[in-house]
Amino acid sequence: MARLPRNAKFETRAARARLASQPRAYWRQIAQGLFIGYRKGKTAGVWIARHLVGGKYQQAVIGKADDFQDADGQVYLDYRQAIEKVQACEFEGVRRARVLKAGAYTVSQALDDYLEDYIARSNKATYTISANIRKNIRPALGRTAVSRLTTKAIRKWHTSLVKTSSDSEVVRKSRHTANKNLSTLKAALNFAYREERVKEDRAWRLVRPFRNADQPRVRFLAFPEAIRLINACEGNFRFLVQAALLTGCRYGELVRMTAGDVQGARIYIPETKSGHPRHAYLTEEGERFFVSHTAGKSAAELIFQRDDGKPWGKSHQNRPMQKACEVAKITPAVSFHILRHSYAATLAQEGIPLQVIAKAIGDVDTRIVERHYAHLASDYVLDALRKGMPEVGVEVSNVVPISR
Repeated sequence: MARLPRNAKFETRAARARLASQPRAYWRQIAQGLFIGYRKGKTAGVWIARHLVGGKYQQAVIGKADDFQDADGQVYLDYRQAIEKVQACEFEGVRRARVLKAGAYTVSQALDDYLEDYIARSNKATYTISANIRKNIRPALGRTAVSRLTTKAIRKWHTSLVKTSSDSEVVRKSRHTANKNLSTLKAALNFAYREERVKEDRAWRLVRPFRNADQPRVRFLAFPEAIRLINACEGNFRFLVQAALLTGCRYGELVRMTAGDVQGARIYIPETKSGHPRHAYLTEEGERFFVSHTAGKSAAELIFQRDDGKPWGKSHQNRPMQKACEVAKITPAVSFHILRHSYAATLAQEGIPLQVIAKAIGDVDTRIVERHYAHLASDYVLDALRKGMPEVGVEVSNVVPISR
């Protein structure tokens, strides 16, 4: 293993914690013309690579520092992983030279570049998007030069992803999946266009997604179903289900929740699907529930654990959820994520404004909330109008118009 270039300023978490936040990065040269940088923000810092290419410095963010999250080698990097990524990193000048030498810039190369940037800048998991690229995009379009892509070819590929079936729901789901793949392809090609690796974007800009392919109205549990489900849960899994129905939190957010995250009627959630911290808000019942479940626990201790005292892991909720649905006679069985929808649906039915619901469940885009739950709030809208709209002085006449 190569000798690790040392740097006392930002090699360790403790050292980085002592650094002042500033817009400019702290730098360490690791080879001739090659540098690693650390820029500290208000929360976690980021690692930056800088390379001297053709007499000019080029730099790029390569990942987030493991200041508060354990390193995973992809999104969060420790010092050694960041060094290794800098050493393996290709910059624009080097990349362009390779492309010119090897020939035309292909769709496959555009996908690689997009994924590299996506991983460096996003906190979201890449498994699904990587799988879609591997299964649905690379085999059909990967070897094609981006400059030779045509609108006709992209439309033909997009249409080929749709299954033929007499079942309209099968077709809808297939079109929805095809649209997601088209969105990924466009994102990769648009990234290449913004980075000036291709000259034109007309070929894919003219391709439109299939209409009426969005997800149908989401399933949610009515109040009696939710009570039956809670009663059917076994052991500590019942507490997870109750917490989901009281907060609308995702499974991953709940199982990472510590006693120190609970702050009275609010719960701080540092790690979310969107990558932005947020708060969950508690009713009086919810506050009593969390006071009970955090009593006697240290701030760093997990609130929810399995019956054997171990942490809940990925997919550990699936089997107990399936079993509870069977006992509660909820058919078809629902996933744990439906509890989040049930929380939001209950708020909508109780007349809570959709903007407030979006804030409560941490959805930045209120259009998603409107699409899923607006139909549940129709009675509230009518009641609010009747209560809040003043009369305008229209008198009702007893004159009946003569029909012609």
